[in-house]
Amino acid sequence: MITAGIDCGAKNTKTVILRDGKTIGMGMVPTGFDQAEAVKASFEMAIRAADIWVKDIACIGGTGSGVRAIQEADVKVNDIKAMAAAANYFFPRARTVADVGAEEARVAKCDENGVVVDFAINDKCAAGAGAFIEAMARALETPLTDMGPLALSSNKAIAMNAQCTIFAESEVVGLIHARTEKRDISKAIHDAMASRIVSMIRRIGVNPDVAMIGGVACNPGFVFALQKELDLEKIFIPEHPEFGAATGAAVVATKRGNNGI
Repeated sequence: MITAGIDCGAKNTKTVILRDGKTIGMGMVPTGFDQAEAVKASFEMAIRAADIWVKDIACIGGTGSGVRAIQEADVKVNDIKAMAAAANYFFPRARTVADVGAEEARVAKCDENGVVVDFAINDKCAAGAGAFIEAMARALETPLTDMGPLALSSNKAIAMNAQCTIFAESEVVGLIHARTEKRDISKAIHDAMASRIVSMIRRIGVNPDVAMIGGVACNPGFVFALQKELDLEKIFIPEHPEFGAATGAAVVATKRGNNGI
């Protein structure tokens, strides 16, 4: 059976196509102002990559902040359910999962079947999401892709007290004026953000085998900071973490298709 999952996020829209539980196609485009058009573009991209026809797809799952724009969806999946389904799909032993995207972060605790037991969401402030690192990269006049490696090259601990992107940017400017090295500032930024996510995880309880999805999982500096803050040897991350929620939606669509609903 072939199913699809579409995640219409704040920054990018992603589509994943599964055949008998295995990924055969993916597509990603910037969401922009026209969410419906982004959904269509990523969906068509994934179909071409999978080399199938739309009629071959048995069920389509939709998720993300722009889920209402996914008219193609047969079943709409909330973000928490999608991330838990993704974690269970990629790492069946995972009981705690974090999804850190461009505009918000979510954490969930789930059981052995990927059913959510508890969760927490940070959707009020960008200081716990990818937009925070992007803003700080602009303040440092540093390419976003360099921020993670820069943080990994530092071994200094500099506290950042601001709980808001605007005030944090002022702190960064102050550190720049104090001639603090960029790598040390970058590490402080990643440490501060990791601390916010870990506080959410501890709120629901840290279980063994922590998994992470979302675009920020591609940032080695943040992953290291999160791992250190949680005192873990490893955080489990799929090959393409940015497609995590879309995969979760496709998994839910597969279950619905199997049940004939």
